[in-house]
Amino acid sequence: MAQPPTNDQLGDQAFRAESNNERWLEMTYGGALSFLRRRYTRDLTDVDVAVSGIPYDAAVTYRPGCRLGPRAIRAASVQLSELDAFPYGFDPFKTLSVVDVGDCMINPHHPDTVVDSITEHTRRLLDANVRTLTFGGDHFVTYPILKAHAEKHGPIALVQFDAHCDTWVDDGTRMDHGTMFARAVNDGLVDASASTQLGLRTYNDHDAGFEILTSPWVHRNGIDKALEIIIERAADKPVYVSFDVDGLDPAFAPGTGTPVSGGLASWQALEFIRGLTPLNLVGMDVVEVSPPYDHAEITALAAATVAHDWLCVLAQQLGAKTNSIGRL
Repeated sequence: MAQPPTNDQLGDQAFRAESNNERWLEMTYGGALSFLRRRYTRDLTDVDVAVSGIPYDAAVTYRPGCRLGPRAIRAASVQLSELDAFPYGFDPFKTLSVVDVGDCMINPHHPDTVVDSITEHTRRLLDANVRTLTFGGDHFVTYPILKAHAEKHGPIALVQFDAHCDTWVDDGTRMDHGTMFARAVNDGLVDASASTQLGLRTYNDHDAGFEILTSPWVHRNGIDKALEIIIERAADKPVYVSFDVDGLDPAFAPGTGTPVSGGLASWQALEFIRGLTPLNLVGMDVVEVSPPYDHAEITALAAATVAHDWLCVLAQQLGAKTNSIGRL
């Protein structure tokens, strides 16, 4: 009979695990932190998803602090790594090989290097044929991420959760977390005709070609109707999900730089993510988590759970079998 592991053989799996599919007992309040306790490694052999952080927030227009977001999201993920995933009833890492590659190195004192640094960081991951799960940082970081994805996949269908359109007038060079999707469309990185924005509740008289499902529209018409529109527009195109936590109402995400009342509840966001299974998902980011404005990790926990459930969707796509309990 196999002997149970000793205390010295448990814990710190982020550094000590020898397989990307391993998961063992960890103190939720201790141990080496990585996202969902995944291995820290730059070896992308046979990896499905590479998690990384982009701790940059010099493009914000109001409250700073989201450079600390990647660290906070990792810390908030500890309980999610304890048990089989809800509501799926499976361990996603038995199906899905996920590693944490750490953070993109950025030199904030040379802002002219920021875009290229993030693009090259993402390009190296995509060259290994992995999907990327990236934690910001402010929302501007999505632009250089999309540059790398469009190089690999062609124009991307964007599914954007946000309080803001981020398509205000762009001059092609500014570092601004409110204009970069106008640039992404103009540069041919994003196919707006296949893309959808959800949760918006700020005004811009130019939609840039996106389908906009405002937060009030979602509240009135429901998640299933919204998912029908998202899936029909994206069809079989490569889909990138960009989740700005200010898409959530400040009651569910106070720790963000530009909070706007009337947003989505965390349960609605999770239902949306779980409904993306039919799509060709190539990458995701979760951005604008600003820990200095958070309370009791509310925002970081929502961000970590959204990212966790996106990984579960990928596991489902690879054949993981749901074993749910209770009425869903």
